[in-house]
Amino acid sequence: MPDIVVMFFLLGVLAGVVKSDLTIPKAAYDTLSLLLMLTIGIKGGMALYGNLRWSLLPELGAVAALGALIPLALMPVLRRLVRLSAADSASIAAHYGSVSAGTFAVALAFAEGRGLTTGAEVTLYLVMLELPAIMVAIALYRRYRGAQGGEAITGLWHETLTNRGVILLAGGVVIGALYGPQEGSSVTDLLTGAFHAVLALFLLEMGLTAAETLRPLPWHHWRLLSFALVTPPLLAMSGLLVGLALGLPEGSVLILTTLAASASYIAAPAAMRAAIPQANIGLAMLASLGLTFPLNVIFGIPLYHAVISAIVG
Repeated sequence: MPDIVVMFFLLGVLAGVVKSDLTIPKAAYDTLSLLLMLTIGIKGGMALYGNLRWSLLPELGAVAALGALIPLALMPVLRRLVRLSAADSASIAAHYGSVSAGTFAVALAFAEGRGLTTGAEVTLYLVMLELPAIMVAIALYRRYRGAQGGEAITGLWHETLTNRGVILLAGGVVIGALYGPQEGSSVTDLLTGAFHAVLALFLLEMGLTAAETLRPLPWHHWRLLSFALVTPPLLAMSGLLVGLALGLPEGSVLILTTLAASASYIAAPAAMRAAIPQANIGLAMLASLGLTFPLNVIFGIPLYHAVISAIVG
């Protein structure tokens, strides 16, 4: 049986497929996404409390390098095989180099439910993958259209670094690391205790959105649909190799593998709308939320865990 939180995603998909009148108000969805990202940050920060060390720098540097390399590898594939424009190729490369906080939350719940050893720093992987991926994809697009490298670079950094996801994740990590599980318990216990419930409701909305994105199924985009299904397992292998090379514990390898396989549908769309207005964000959402997200949360995470267990065992 899949994790119970995944069943809420399937419920949302079913409701969308049968065209139920079930809806989650936008304000409620925004609140859920904010709570989810803040709680992920706080959980990571509390795990880091008393565990900060210089040896984390090479590990986080390797994760950041992975985030930069993924769009570099995907850009020519999207241009030549999927046959998208430069703007759409850069946009989708950024989405797949960036990460999905929802997928991370499901992978974290999966690891916790099975008692896998997970490093305290895994929440930082979100930021370390997301920022380089977005900036590299923008740089690739600018190079293609011959723009000067310094064109509005300050605005791009500001847009990327002040994104709500980055602010909440980084802020939550800092707050959790400063106060720890004891001193900050009056606030953090409420958030971390409700983590699975918030995640379940968030996934219910994601299921509804995924069903809407795929209705009707756009067969004329068959190249992009194929890309969205084939790419995640291939990217997962890159995360797996980096995790094993760094000697990470099994739970951390699973998290990094899953993040490498995931695609953003929160931070990257906002950044791409501002940086590459010519890009069709609907295509990116079709791939990342319509296919890659369901693939990872339903089949991918258990499959990645089985492969990792076989290797580690």
